[in-house]
Amino acid sequence: MDRKEFLSKTGLAGGALLFTRYPELKPQNKKIRFGVIADLHHDIMHDSPARLSAFIAQMNIESPDFIIQMGDLCVPKKENLPLMDIWNKFKGPGYHVIGNHDTDGGYTRDQVVEFWKAKAKYYSFDANGFHFIVLDGNEHNESKERPAGYARYISPVQLEWLKEDLNGTSFPTIVLCHQGLDNDAGGLENGTLLRYTLEQANQQKQKVILVLSGHHHQDYYNLINDIHYVQINSASYQWLGDKYKEIRYSKEIDKNHPYIKYTVPYKDPIWATIEIDQKGRIKIKGRKTVFIGPSPAELGLNPIDHIYPIVPFISDRNLTNTYTINRII
Repeated sequence: MDRKEFLSKTGLAGGALLFTRYPELKPQNKKIRFGVIADLHHDIMHDSPARLSAFIAQMNIESPDFIIQMGDLCVPKKENLPLMDIWNKFKGPGYHVIGNHDTDGGYTRDQVVEFWKAKAKYYSFDANGFHFIVLDGNEHNESKERPAGYARYISPVQLEWLKEDLNGTSFPTIVLCHQGLDNDAGGLENGTLLRYTLEQANQQKQKVILVLSGHHHQDYYNLINDIHYVQINSASYQWLGDKYKEIRYSKEIDKNHPYIKYTVPYKDPIWATIEIDQKGRIKIKGRKTVFIGPSPAELGLNPIDHIYPIVPFISDRNLTNTYTINRII
């Protein structure tokens, strides 16, 4: 039986049915483009509505496939509903990652999910032939005394879910978590285990190509065992603490927003647009601004304290992957 006869008798002459039944066999020419913003900190910054409005307005101009925020957006109280109204002005899908500060004041992560109208605390979705996994890095480690401060852990239950989810997809995969998997200075407590889990999923065929995080309010990149790890800088500021406190706007703003003086704010909001194609090429377009008031260097900050430099920008990056996607010719 020749190819023409085979396609005719099996009802696949047009190829459409083949691609419908087996979506992984579709022509691999799709791209995904999405906007990402991190660590707005509405409950700290006086101008966070304007920062988010600028992001949403630009995204509506660029029309990416979706937008996602990487956590520390706002706590789920009714006074913050106007901020969510701004978020919901995007003319497309919007996704959420839970950050540690989103539960400040005694709120639960379930309340955050309901308030944001997020899909779940952790979940996955497909878009344009790509698979996205959103993790909740705010679980408690019940097996031992956890580190001081906010919980930053992936539980065994979520870990098993992650393994099953990775096993169930054949698409190039992007993982998103508020806390860094590649940063042992305040990142996930069990980040090494999470990285190993992703690497094991890539043993037969590379699925996980990119991991995005927020939380650290910095701009850095690591390549670990063929997986790209990119930190998305805060839209608003870096926290410096009591030693470097400064009134950077006005006494009135400082009175109404008392935590700003412990930060070094960025003059303009920053965010990134990310485009990925099926050949593993990743293009990140960031934004640059300047500090409001004295910079960390001018304040005499020891750069070793934060490991990576404190900068008011998100870098443009062009990253490539070594994996190839099987095709039927």
